[in-house]
Formats: sequence, structure tokens, C-alpha cells
Amino acid sequence: MSIAVQVALVMVVLLVLLLAAGVPIGVGIGLSSAVSMICMLPSNVAFATSAQRIFAGSNSFSLIAIPFFILAGNIMNNGGIALRLVNCAKVIGGRMPGALAQSNVIANMLFGAISGSGAAAAAAIGSTMGPLEEAEGYDKNYSAAVNVASAPVGMLIPPSNTMIVYSTVAGSVSISALFMAGYVPGLIWGLGVIILATITAKKLGYRGEAKLTASIVLKTFWQAIPSLLMIVIVIGGILCGVFTATEGSAVAVVYATVLSLIYGSIKIKDIPRIVLESAKITGTITFMIGLSSIMSWAMAFTGIPDMVAAAVLGITSNKIIIFLLINIILLFVGTFMDPTPAILIFTPIFLPICTSLGMNAVQFGIVLCYNLSVGTITPPVGTILFTGCKVGGVTIESVISHLLPYFVMIIIGLLLVTYVPVLSLGLPSLLGLL
Repeated sequence: MSIAVQVALVMVVLLVLLLAAGVPIGVGIGLSSAVSMICMLPSNVAFATSAQRIFAGSNSFSLIAIPFFILAGNIMNNGGIALRLVNCAKVIGGRMPGALAQSNVIANMLFGAISGSGAAAAAAIGSTMGPLEEAEGYDKNYSAAVNVASAPVGMLIPPSNTMIVYSTVAGSVSISALFMAGYVPGLIWGLGVIILATITAKKLGYRGEAKLTASIVLKTFWQAIPSLLMIVIVIGGILCGVFTATEGSAVAVVYATVLSLIYGSIKIKDIPRIVLESAKITGTITFMIGLSSIMSWAMAFTGIPDMVAAAVLGITSNKIIIFLLINIILLFVGTFMDPTPAILIFTPIFLPICTSLGMNAVQFGIVLCYNLSVGTITPPVGTILFTGCKVGGVTIESVISHLLPYFVMIIIGLLLVTYVPVLSLGLPSLLGLL
């Protein structure tokens, strides 16, 4: 066994043991990477290289967009925008059976598209829709399952922080192309949840909303237009070349702040608290990005991506089966690892395999983000699952059985996105981004 293979085994085994012991993911990645570096290089060189990789991994203009989008999402979460989106979604949901559940899904899609955060959508929309659904006699587990199942759509419909991280790691992949590629897969996910929620609502006997007058519909849409315009301004500005994704994130912060102040939902005195909350989240993400950069370098140095590629291609040369195996691995990884470190670790491993088999790097980015989004609603580290259960007032154990049918629909959507390239590449190709 070569030294490179031994070092790779040390790094992987140590990381697994640290995670099993409950060590925070960032610390586990950093320690296992540092040990592997010391095994390969003199200690002074290993420490210097590690420090350089932390700086290089975090020193990216594109990554500046992440704290701004996080701040914009937190401002909107506190700024009364969620309620207006819920009212708009209720109008769109119409008189379908379980209309409040459909409204929950649509509101999550709208809020996620604006904030880029699935957890924020689950908290903001779930806390707004929950009492309304309970008053109508909806089962709390049903309501929580619909909220949890639809909240991750915001990680696919732009702006998306996970896509920004992937773009940085993958190299020459356009953020604009990724943003556009996420729309159809996000809509597929949301539509699948709506279909299943409607079928379940019919079985449970949930009725639709009362008939709405034209004046109420027009008034509701009019109130929601300023919030929805943020999507047009930010995404439209990026596509038209008015500003970059990073500059667009700053525009989102300014727009969300002004709009929230106009609504009167937040005060000037609330802004320092919101900024501090956003800084804490940003610090966590940046910390993981920096430490994951050490691991990415160590993996490249030991040839782990080549070994994994050889092992996968050694099983079969059928790209359909290979794509399926990669999906299974990513789904498993997503159950215990947050999307950011998973993207940083597995992009260098699987991207070369997929591109060698003819998959576009943009499509792989969507497939990767889709897989890891599923992990946010599965135990043991499903942040959206925990958030949705908390705001819904239910236990994880009681809601899991209600979630299982939604997992089936979501996985069907994943397979469509994996094996039908036009679903992710059609829109960016139409816009000349590919």
C-alpha cells in the first residue's frame, strides 16, 4: 500500500471517528486534514500550507455574496415580508383541497426564492401558516410535513448560497448559469409536494378556501408586488449584466432594509441585532469553507479523487448506474453533513467523473445541491427538519412517517434532474449562459 493511500485512509477514518464522537463538522474536517498534512510533509511546511489554504479558500470575491444574502434573508424574516407572501400564496392556492397546505408550499417557494434560505422559509412561513392551518382543523403533523418538505426549494431557486459555494469550488462555472439552472428543478420539487399534499388533503377531507372576490385578489397581489420585485431586481440585474451576483447580494440587503422599514416591521434599533445574527451564521460558514480547503488540497495531494473515480468506474462503465451510485452516496452524505462542507469535499471527487461521462458542470452542480438539500430534512442533522418541527409544535418522531411519501416524490424529481439534462440546462441555454 502506497504512502498516499495510507494517508488518505488516516484522513477518512479520523474524520469518521471524530464525527461519530460528536465533534463539530468544521473541527473534524480541520483536525483530520491537519493530521494527514503532517503525515505527508514536515510539520513546519504542513502548518504553513494549512494556513495558506485557509486563507486561499476564504479569499474569494464570489463568497462575499453569502453574508449579504444571509443578511437580506434575516432582514426579510424580521421585516413582515413573509406575511405578504403568505397572503399572495393563499390567493394562488385558490380553492384546492387543503388550500392552506398548498399556500404553505407556494409561500416557501416565494420566500426561499427571495431569501435563499430553506431554514428561514421553514421558520417564517411555518410560524405564519401553522396557526391558520390549526384553526381550520388540519392535523399538525400533516401541516409540519408539508412545510418541511417544501422549505428546501429555496436552496434550488435562486439566489442560493450553496450554488455560490459550488461555483467557487468548481472553478469556471458561471453563477448566473447555476442560478437559472435551479429554477425548473426547484419548481419540480415544489410541484411534487403540492400534488402529494393535495392527494392527502382529499383523503383527510380538508376543504379549499372560500371564494375570493376580484378586489381582494388584486389588493393581495398589489401588497405582495414590492416583495416579489426583489427577485426581479436581483436576478434580472445579474442576468442583464448590471451587477455581479456579489453586488446583487448587496442590492438585496439595501432593498430588503428599505422595504422592511417602510412596512414598519423593523426599527432602526433592530438592525444591529439582525446584523449580529447574520455575522454568526456567516462566521460558521466561512470557518467551514476555510478548513474544508485544507481537506480539498490534502485529497488532491494524496490522489483521493482519482482513487474514488477508479473505484467507481471499476464497478461499471454504464453512466446511468454511475450517476445512480453518485446520487446514493450524496444522499447518504447529506444525512450527516451540512451542504457547505459536503460541496467543498465532494465536488473535487465527483465533478471530474460526471464531466468525463458527458454531464455538464452546471447540471452536476444542480444535482449536487438537490441531493444535499434532501439532507436538510432528514435526521440526524436536518436543520430544516428541526426548524419545521419546532415551529409546528410536533416531534421529529411523529412527523417522519408523514414525510416518507414526500421523500418518494422528491427522489423522483432528483432522478428526472439527473437523467434529463434539459430540465436544468434548458433555461440557461435559452438565455445564452452556456
